[in-house]
Amino acid sequence: QVQLVESGGGLVQAGGSLRLSCAASGSIFSINAMAWYRQAPGKQRELVADITSSGSTNYADSVKGRFTISRDNAKSTVYLQMNSLKTEDTAVYYCTGLFTTNQGVSRRYWGQGTQVTVSL
Repeated sequence: QVQLVESGGGLVQAGGSLRLSCAASGSIFSINAMAWYRQAPGKQRELVADITSSGSTNYADSVKGRFTISRDNAKSTVYLQMNSLKTEDTAVYYCTGLFTTNQGVSRRYWGQGTQVTVSL
């Protein structure tokens, strides 16, 4: 089993910054792509950004130029630096990754989510 624990969410004023972290632990053999998704009230969960094992990144148009995804493979951790936050960034942010366990099972795992609230 693999556990993902997010941290760094909270309340921030528009224009401010937050840094989310997601640490993976458990029976991990390897980690492939990792990503951040978000879900606002009444909306579908959407991809925010993803990063491959080699560091290639992809962003939703709505966050390009404001958010940066990065990873520390040695720490099995992925980060999301969020700058110039807008009220529409308010959502629960979820970390996810494609893992191969020590038992040879490959599947996606999700964190429990962390709330980000951006106020005027």
